[in-house]
Amino acid sequence: MLNIDVKPALLVLADGSSYPGWSFGSPGTAVGEVVFNTGMTGYQEVLTDPSYCGQLVSFTYPELGNTGVNPEDDESERPQVKGAIARNLCHQPSNWRSTQPLSHYLQAHKIPGIYGIDTRALTRTIRSAGAMNGAISTEILDPQTLLKKVLQAPSMEGLNLTELVTTKTAYEWVDPTPATWEFRQSPPPAHSNQLSLTVVALDFGIKRNILRRLASYGCRIIVVPAHTPATEILSHQPDGIFLSNGPGDPAAVSAGIETAKALLAEQKPMFGICLGHQLLGLSLGIDTFKLKFGHRGLNQPAGLQHQVEITSQNHGFALKAESISQAKVKVTHLNLNDQTIAGMKHQTLPVFSVQYHPEASPGPHDADYLFARFVQAMQTHRTERPD
Repeated sequence: MLNIDVKPALLVLADGSSYPGWSFGSPGTAVGEVVFNTGMTGYQEVLTDPSYCGQLVSFTYPELGNTGVNPEDDESERPQVKGAIARNLCHQPSNWRSTQPLSHYLQAHKIPGIYGIDTRALTRTIRSAGAMNGAISTEILDPQTLLKKVLQAPSMEGLNLTELVTTKTAYEWVDPTPATWEFRQSPPPAHSNQLSLTVVALDFGIKRNILRRLASYGCRIIVVPAHTPATEILSHQPDGIFLSNGPGDPAAVSAGIETAKALLAEQKPMFGICLGHQLLGLSLGIDTFKLKFGHRGLNQPAGLQHQVEITSQNHGFALKAESISQAKVKVTHLNLNDQTIAGMKHQTLPVFSVQYHPEASPGPHDADYLFARFVQAMQTHRTERPD
């Protein structure tokens, strides 16, 4: 019989709705944008994904913590969410890879969580009213008092959160926790003299599995801070440039937009994922907008012309379709649930991007071919311009 010390906690949304529950993880108070994730698995990858910085994540799957936590599944060095919300919590995980329970992991990193609430009702509220700020607290259990703290918090619109999650210094990627679960051995590049393609990855909040997938295709990867100017990026003599995922409002990442503009002029292969996709769009003159409640889950259909991929997605902003005609790009993918732009490529440059996450972790692997496409673009560019 487990001896569990259960303490009360409270979740309050900006619309005044409140949800009493029980605390797990760290005691305290956390304020952020409340969003929901519909994945049935992969909670550790979600919690450690830097794109969730500044957010309280509610999981629609009814129980959290069944498989515990292990070092291999971290997508960054620590949890990045402000807080976690669950219906039920498994206090005693059962998995051969588990090294500790989820509640202990969050407590060690001072991340509060709440469970025992009706997450279906919470999801319906967010879908109806839109993503909004909220707070989890074990200290303030009066809804009106906690609501005052929520209403003082800034909106996600206009926030540049990339500096909170980016690397402080440039480094060459070496996997700190080599995975034993590699799902697919990638084919080597077509020519042996092209085994060492150099990719410079701008870290706006990059996930480790993106780096793993690039490395699996034979790439040498140099990761640089989000604010790195184009001249410094080019000093590494990259074969290609990668713009990573990340949190916050893309329109607020002014340094990243300007860097992308300067890099486009170099006509080198470029690949963007999620926030990187949005920054490429902004650098080409395409506007972005905030989605009502975003796309966060593992089964989002994306495609075009009768070709469909099931994709992992995590974003609250998107490119405006009305402004894409002024850019020299072609839409390659749409989110088939709401027809928002999910992928594009430049008409004349070796530049392309997707709004979703082809690296998965968690999620399906339908879109892994995009990494091969990036590698092929770099190989072609090196052959045509052997500089």
